[in-house]
Amino acid sequence: MKNPISYGILLTVIAYMLFTAHDSVVKLLVTDIPVWQILFWRSCTILAGCFLAEGPSLARKVRRSPIIKPMIVRSILLVIAWTSYYSAARYLQLAEVTTLYYAAPIVGTILATVVLREKVTFVRWMAVGLGFCGVVIASNPVGLSISWPVYLALQAAVLWATGMVLLRKTALHEKSHIQMAVSNIIFILLTATMAILHWHTPSAYQVLLLFGTGVIAGAGQLALFEGMRQAPVSVLAPFEYTSLISAFLLGFLIWGDIPKANTFIGAAFILSAGLIIIVSERMKGRVATV
Repeated sequence: MKNPISYGILLTVIAYMLFTAHDSVVKLLVTDIPVWQILFWRSCTILAGCFLAEGPSLARKVRRSPIIKPMIVRSILLVIAWTSYYSAARYLQLAEVTTLYYAAPIVGTILATVVLREKVTFVRWMAVGLGFCGVVIASNPVGLSISWPVYLALQAAVLWATGMVLLRKTALHEKSHIQMAVSNIIFILLTATMAILHWHTPSAYQVLLLFGTGVIAGAGQLALFEGMRQAPVSVLAPFEYTSLISAFLLGFLIWGDIPKANTFIGAAFILSAGLIIIVSERMKGRVATV
């Protein structure tokens, strides 16, 4: 980790591994606890962690932060994205919704060229395409046709990618703890009413899991925010696919889901996409130092 891009890649991979673990805990909770309540509890836990990290000065720093407006926009986009994703997941098979959602890195790379003016090399485009092929092979969707749930899944992908581009813009102008505090305050405000209306009193075990979602998601957000400070979106986009490998691994460890042969073939494509980016960036770094 001798250069910012390598550090950004490492943090991004860790972030998506943590997000996959977070989704696994949510899957355990969502059978009894409403999604709104989970998101509300999670944001409260993360905000408490931000206060522990920054101290009493956090409120003053948040009020004076220059990134409040773009973070409000980003938070609204993510709430709509997650609502769209969970709604689509109710009607589509896991393989179908996963494949559609992983259009996000492709959309993110396109937006990075338009919004952030990033110069996306052929190698980066190849890595994004290779990773998406790996997702399609691993997920093996069949019989997919245009429908309202399909639209919702694609909408979630576009909104998530847009949120990542906005995160890159704000990450360069504010500390990660402040960004996390602003984002989760907005989430609390957006989810509080629905959480109260659909409140389900959790058991002691569920309270522990709810607290765990906040801790895991908070660590994931910190890693992602810091990663976005270090490297361009077009470099980090293909590494979102690595979360699929974590998903299959956790599915096996927690629910006993046994991956099929196509899963391992798809995983090889995804890992190859990541290695292409790593090798390419290392070669560029060496050329720059010559």
